[in-house]
Amino acid sequence: MTTSRAGRPKASSREMLAEAASELFLEQGYEATSIAEIAARAGVSRSSFFNYAASKGALLWGGLDERLDALDSDLERGTPREAVREIARGLAPDALALALANAEAMGLAAELEREAALRRARIGRSVARALRRRGLDPLAADVAGAAYGGAVIAALERWALAGPGRVELATTLDAALEAIATIPVD
Repeated sequence: MTTSRAGRPKASSREMLAEAASELFLEQGYEATSIAEIAARAGVSRSSFFNYAASKGALLWGGLDERLDALDSDLERGTPREAVREIARGLAPDALALALANAEAMGLAAELEREAALRRARIGRSVARALRRRGLDPLAADVAGAAYGGAVIAALERWALAGPGRVELATTLDAALEAIATIPVD
């Protein structure tokens, strides 16, 4: 016999929290918004908030983080380019895209920069590990990983600023990945 956990599905509640946070950040700014206010607006308890995110800044990144959780296994099955492209496939505009496009109005530009750096590094480490397993020199693997991480975050930011939904993130990411090959070496 299987038992189901009562309450909302985890992704649904995280999305509700992220939407509530976005609304509050627009209304009163990032620093002035408390976790308790976000939880109350989303209809969950303050203690439940931490089941979905470690901080109010990290909350916005939940959809992307789910995709990053699959990156290592995607790297086992395909090339770094193919695996990184999976991050963007079908990603719809969400609270993160709204936050990136309205960072100044929400008062969270510095927080987004910190959180983006964490994801950039996470992608870079995953890609570098996969390339080292394939025999690439460790230094070259680290540099390539950093380039892939930078491409994902740069594409995400450009996509959001252009107006999410106007073009697929995958298209913007493809352009960012192509830019890696055009980096001048001198």
